[in-house]
Amino acid sequence: MTISVIQFGGSNCDRDSVQALEAMGFDAELVWHEDGLPEDTTGIMLPGGFSYGDYLRAGAMAARSPIMQEVREAAADGTPVLGVCNGAQIGCESSLTPGAFTTNESARFQCEHVHLRVENADTPWTSQYEEGEVIELPIAHGEGRYEITDDRLDELEADGRILFKYCDADGEVSPEANPNGSKHAVAGVTGDSDHVAVMMPHPERASLEDLGRTDGQPVLSGFAE
Repeated sequence: MTISVIQFGGSNCDRDSVQALEAMGFDAELVWHEDGLPEDTTGIMLPGGFSYGDYLRAGAMAARSPIMQEVREAAADGTPVLGVCNGAQIGCESSLTPGAFTTNESARFQCEHVHLRVENADTPWTSQYEEGEVIELPIAHGEGRYEITDDRLDELEADGRILFKYCDADGEVSPEANPNGSKHAVAGVTGDSDHVAVMMPHPERASLEDLGRTDGQPVLSGFAE
């Protein structure tokens, strides 16, 4: 597969993402947003960072880059798309996935390791986990609180479109284990089809042995699934 990692002004997890994907055997390349998607693109990753300095609101300006129309068209044709952190914000702003990410409940930037519970193991991004499995990934965001209407969230829950929820080491979901105040502790969701997904924690930062943890590898393996 050739996975295009889209660079916007202010992206800063783009090279991390390429390194992680290449270490797993994928052919990954950096793609500047003004250049458009390469013809051989078979997967797309929207990386973390602070595109356009998070002006207006996180991800809002990048979502209006012309390349995002190409990304939406590719997704509609079945190309797998994964948005991480700022990429998750861009994905929601682009209507690839429902809901929105907004300011943390703490009103401050948070950089720490968190536990996640796998809510649906029947998606490309979670198929190598067990439902209910607890993993550990890092977060690094100031606007990571997931918000959506209660009715819409109930629909996502019923349709199995919640990938992960924040939890404690035992898998219990509680306000104390929710680092940013996300509604129902949601940490990742899919689009209308499960080959499109966004998540706030960083799987690429927990995918190399040198980093001390590889819990994020199965997420990135979703490109091959």
